[in-house]
This record gives sequence, C-alpha cells and structure tokens, in this order.
Amino acid sequence: MNDLLLRALRSEPVERPPVWFMRQAGRYLPEYHTVRNTTDFLGLCRSPDLAAEVTLQPLRRFNLDASIVFNDILVPAAAMGMDLKFIKGQGPVFSDPIRSVNDLGRLRVPSVEKDMPHVLDTIRILVDQIDVPLFGFAGAPFTLAAYMIEGGGSKNFLHVKQFMFENPERFEELLGQLAEICGDYLQAQMEAGCSAVQLFDTWAGCLSPEDYRRFALPYARQALSKVKGVPRLYFTKDSSPFLPWLKETGADALALDWRTHLGAARAVLGDIPVMGNLDPVALYGPPEEIRRRVHAIIQSAGPRGHVFNLGHGILPTTPISGVEAMVSAVNEWRWTD
Repeated sequence: MNDLLLRALRSEPVERPPVWFMRQAGRYLPEYHTVRNTTDFLGLCRSPDLAAEVTLQPLRRFNLDASIVFNDILVPAAAMGMDLKFIKGQGPVFSDPIRSVNDLGRLRVPSVEKDMPHVLDTIRILVDQIDVPLFGFAGAPFTLAAYMIEGGGSKNFLHVKQFMFENPERFEELLGQLAEICGDYLQAQMEAGCSAVQLFDTWAGCLSPEDYRRFALPYARQALSKVKGVPRLYFTKDSSPFLPWLKETGADALALDWRTHLGAARAVLGDIPVMGNLDPVALYGPPEEIRRRVHAIIQSAGPRGHVFNLGHGILPTTPISGVEAMVSAVNEWRWTD
C-alpha cells in the first residue's frame, strides 16, 4: 500500500506531499461518459460494479496517492425518504423539499446496511483492487439540511435561513438527526474498508460566524465523533472567516478552499494537517503556470502535514492536460533536495 497520504495525515516526514483531488472520478474524463451513458446518475451511484469502475478510472490515468469512492453526498437524504433526482442543467433536485416543521415528520431514520448498501459494496470491491488509501465521505449536517430545505442548490439560501431563523430549535433537531446518520454512515464506510473519511460542509460558508458556530460546527463535530479508527477530514468552502474555530470540529485534518493562503492558515490553526488548495480554474492555464502555482502552495504549506488537493471539486470541462500538469508538478517535488 502506498502510505504517503496516511503519513502526511500523521504529520510524519514525507519526500513530497501526497496528491489526490475532489471529484477526481467524473465528468471531465471521456471514459466516465462511456459508463455514464449506460445509466442515469443515481443508477451509477447505486451500481457497485459501475461505481467501482469510475472510481478506478483516474487511478489508471494519473499517479495519485489516494482514491475516493464514487457516490453523492445526498444519498443519505434520499434514504430518509426524500425524492431525489438529478436534472441536466440543474443538478440535484428534491421534488418534495422541507418547507415547514410539519414536513419534518415524514423523514425516517435510515439504516446504512439496508438503505445504502451499494456504497458499502462499492468500497468492498475497491479495497481489493487499489494500492492507495480509499476515502469515504458524507455531506455534513448543515449542508444536507440546506439541500433538503432549498430543494437543490442555491445562491442566497433563503429557504434554509428562513427556516433556521424562524424555527431554530426544530432546525437543531434536524441537524442532530443528520449528525447521527452521517456519523453512522462514515463509520460504516470505514468498517467496509476505507482508510480515511471526509465530511463535506460545502454550503456552511453561507453562514455568518455566529450562525456557523451554532448551526454547523457542533453538528459536524457530533458526526465526526462517531468515527473511530481512521483519519477524519473536514471541508467547508469559503472557510476563511471560520479558521479560528475549525479545530473545534474534532477533525484530524482540515481541507481548505483556494481563497485561503495555507501559510496564513497555519499561523491560525497550528500544527493540524491541512489539505488543498489550488483554484480548480487554474487547471485551465498553461502547464508552467500550473506548476508555479502548485509549487507555491506546497512551499507555503510546509514539509509536514500537507495533502495536496484542489480547493474545491474539479470542473466538468477541465482539460486533462491541466490535471496531468498538476499531478506531475506535485510528483516532481522533493523536500529532501
């Protein structure tokens, strides 16, 4: 097993940072589309053989130090009884969003083994076929709640914030329920064979610091506290305002978006390992500019406790040549030189 990732997450000496990237299996690869054309998106997620195949595709192309199981963060919400669809041009959509406290009554508590077995089966297939650590993941409670109340993506998060302001106690009940589900889901992925897990709080960056500390941070901490035995990572987009409190999530490492300078973040966070954080759009640039930016990020992060990644997920139209340039730039780095 290539253990570079695990050594970096323990802040042990490494010759270079490990590299993988969020959404590394997906729409930017032509071989992904070959598989995707045989089924719809949820069908792909729910077919262990197909999901394992698309998880393996980037490992065949690039010299990566980790993999992440192909799935979607909204699978637990669908398992709670919500009607999830993926619509071209819109992304994930819930046709039955939660808009009142009465709607909370129709949610059920799912069983990971009974209601989300495909994820665990995919992991069991993969662990016998890869020689790098495999990440499991879940959406964080606030981010799941935001999707469930908005009904999909959002620019201003009107519905979730209105619900949160008008019904704070009931909103916290929902977040607590989601934290238990997410924590059990992550732990089950670990037990199926994942070497690390990541909690994605993608939409928590829409909150004020006060609301983040009340409605996002405690429930991320609750979910992560249920995971035992593997490194636990936490990511939120637009995380700079929350840097002083991110360690309170209890995560073993923190993934930061591209708006945060890693050296400056280190000054606030101390010695906790960090992951990131190249702007995904930088991959559209020329190879030498990609190389320069990659090396600047590695230098700013320092020689210990850094996993190289993008600052958010790769974009669907990203040129493969840009990915190759990024991975190559990381692989050529040597701290021992």
